[in-house]
Amino acid sequence: MLGCVRIACPICKTVLENAPDNHEPRPFCSARCKLVDLGNWLNESYRIPTNERPDAPNDDGADDDFGPS
Repeated sequence: MLGCVRIACPICKTVLENAPDNHEPRPFCSARCKLVDLGNWLNESYRIPTNERPDAPNDDGADDDFGPS
């Protein structure tokens, strides 16, 4: 028998009681919330904090150009 878990969706805050261990969109409540989260990442709505200033130069000395010189 599969165990049951409690899932609190980070997007819509819905709480699923007794969800199966293999709940496909986990940790989300639905495929919709899973796609909303993906969209947030792709739209750069989420940010990872750093101590760098946006206009700080690279420390490695490499150019920011990725194309041919």
